[in-house]
Amino acid sequence: MRRLIFLIAVLIALLSVGIAVQAQDNSNPIVHTVAAGENLYRISLRYGVSMAAIAQENNLADVNVLFVGQQLTIPNTTGGTTSPPDTTPPDTTPDTTSPPATGSTYTIQRGDTLASIARQFNTTFGAIAAANGLSNVNLIFVGQELIIPGADGTTPPPTDGGNTTPPPPADSGDTVTYTVQAGDSLGSIARRFNTTISDIAARNGITNVNLIFPGQQLLISGTAPVNNGSTPGGSVTNPPNTNPVTGFQLGGHVTNSSYPFSDAMRGAGMTWSKRQIRWSRGTPASNFQGEIDAAHSRGFRVLLSVVGNPNEISGNPSQYYQEFAQFLGGLAAGGADGIEVWNEPNIEREWPAGLISGAQYAQMLSAAFQTIKANNPNTLVVSAAPAPSGGLPNNATVGFNDDIFIRAMAQAGASQFMDCVGIHYNAGTVPPSATSGAPVGSSTHYSWYYPTMVSLYSGTFPGKPLCFTEIGYLSGEGFSQGLPGNFSWANGNSVQEQAQWLAQAAVRARNSGAVRLFIVWNVDSTTFLPTDPQGGYAIIRPDGTCPACNTLASQLGG
Repeated sequence: MRRLIFLIAVLIALLSVGIAVQAQDNSNPIVHTVAAGENLYRISLRYGVSMAAIAQENNLADVNVLFVGQQLTIPNTTGGTTSPPDTTPPDTTPDTTSPPATGSTYTIQRGDTLASIARQFNTTFGAIAAANGLSNVNLIFVGQELIIPGADGTTPPPTDGGNTTPPPPADSGDTVTYTVQAGDSLGSIARRFNTTISDIAARNGITNVNLIFPGQQLLISGTAPVNNGSTPGGSVTNPPNTNPVTGFQLGGHVTNSSYPFSDAMRGAGMTWSKRQIRWSRGTPASNFQGEIDAAHSRGFRVLLSVVGNPNEISGNPSQYYQEFAQFLGGLAAGGADGIEVWNEPNIEREWPAGLISGAQYAQMLSAAFQTIKANNPNTLVVSAAPAPSGGLPNNATVGFNDDIFIRAMAQAGASQFMDCVGIHYNAGTVPPSATSGAPVGSSTHYSWYYPTMVSLYSGTFPGKPLCFTEIGYLSGEGFSQGLPGNFSWANGNSVQEQAQWLAQAAVRARNSGAVRLFIVWNVDSTTFLPTDPQGGYAIIRPDGTCPACNTLASQLGG
């Protein structure tokens, strides 16, 4: 009897230890570092924890937005121990196989997104989703087989998707028939016609508001869009600039949103305008819809260079990156043709002191790219052009020279989260063919010369096109006060040289095949401060003439 009592006591003790160990496991959740190609769904499967539980534990505002290197706390909701994460490094070997024939299948690899697959096969994000009946376009996984539709993106969705045959309109009000274009979302269509997402969904029997496809016809009630060629009760001519951005494109940075010099820009051969906007936390993308519409109404594609408030990043960078990404996604859904994700993040003026690094910026870019493409796969995503410099201390507090900064970006995997590499060049004091001879003490530094800047950025991101979001030549001619002292290197530049060098640089860019976007800095600024003589870069000179417009047109064959 005593022996039996002893054995029972031992068993109770062992059970108590087990319960204590289990409680300890529950209180020490695993921290998972997001790898390339992962999404919250795959992570939840790995650990046997719901997506909602992980999102709640990490205060994720959007379960579809993760970035490489982000750390997630994995809660243990099962009452037992959590399996360790898979630490096998992702396969970074380039996929050298040729795209399959039209209509065949593709097996998803690590790092793939629907946007990258669509680009690979010359089709569209929405067409792949429709052909495979994907209810969540951000939810794909390694090993999944996808049907790849034809390059024209007209493969119809599965017959059970509920989107093939629109039902009759819910009321007898005026309606138009709209044909969905690549890059459209129900949100952007609703804004265009002054109606609601729910109204369009109800009229067309759409059960998943995230699933529409190019070529699909929708019945729309509401106000027809202005200046788009619509006929009440009939078909609608869609607005311009919904095609992917290819080839060489010329544009100009515009400071006056009313575009008083749009005729001069078109005469120079410009098809793009660039506008810089500054976002404050909580501001909706709809507040900037006017910027997009203003450019489109004048026949320009628009590049929005979007900067936030550096002070808002410091508290919780991961959360800020997600909110910023959601804002950029809203701009893409509203029809932004290109988005530059921030501006000059390598310097203290534009990024919080202590956090300046190419790797930190790559995290923001990762979140931004995925959300932009989910909203509009045709929006060109441009990485932030750093300030070209050779004099920074190369630390996280004050800043890094651009060569060091972009190499850190590349090492952090930034290349997979951009369509185009942002680059600035505005220190020209010699022709764009020169690689030496700048009349300055630091004449051996690469940043004084167009060819060496191009070589640096192309070499750091091989295979990626360059987007000059600022390229300009400074001339003080026509300004009685002369150039500020720290811009004295440009004292010898004439307006005629400004015009010739801009045109020569544009021709070199176009002929190289390496440059996608060439945005002249700038078109129309009249600001001329002791620390920032922007007006000296403007191609519309103080007397109202534009010598560079004529030279660009003649040398580019416009």
